[in-house]
Amino acid sequence: MQAVIFDVDGTLWDSTEKVAISWRETCRRRGVDGRHITKERLMGEFGKLLDDIGISLFPDLPKEEAIALTAIACDEELDYLHIDPPKLYDGIPELFIALRKMGLKTCIVSNAQKGYVETLLDVTCLSPYVDSYLQAGDTGTDKAGTIRILMERESIESAVYVGDTYGDFTATKAAGLPFVHAAYGFGEVPEPDARIFHPLELPDVIRKLASK
Repeated sequence: MQAVIFDVDGTLWDSTEKVAISWRETCRRRGVDGRHITKERLMGEFGKLLDDIGISLFPDLPKEEAIALTAIACDEELDYLHIDPPKLYDGIPELFIALRKMGLKTCIVSNAQKGYVETLLDVTCLSPYVDSYLQAGDTGTDKAGTIRILMERESIESAVYVGDTYGDFTATKAAGLPFVHAAYGFGEVPEPDARIFHPLELPDVIRKLASK
């Protein structure tokens, strides 16, 4: 195995509370009722493509307006996260150091907007340990396609994807990779290839998957 590819939200950190605050403020400034945008609501939305999140969150708006409002909220969210960033899950920094010692590339693939992974790297200690990243805002395609593009670009022939939602699972399988469920995150996955309940369980899981 050459690489471990990570999801972001629900896998590396939980930004839902911070994003909810930012999005409610974006709505307020534009005269849209955003009181329903809560941490709990966003936990059920994260992992989808951004247009789909917007349509789900703003069903009373015309589709084009919902998507446009979501794009604005995403831009303003990045500024907010630089000012008041979420914390990484406990054990994530140590995990990336351990994976580097194992000789594995560590990469990130997210369905987020352009600039989101860059924000994560700006406000946390992970930047020196992330070899490559790609997000839907860069590729304009779904997560499976984004995974494939990153692997081709980095000449990665074998990898495992770590994510927390069923959408992560289906995308990983469509990309042809084994999937490790981050069960400490947002979603349920019935039949992953492996499951972890704390980030630091991952190295042992990877060793077992690599030996199969």
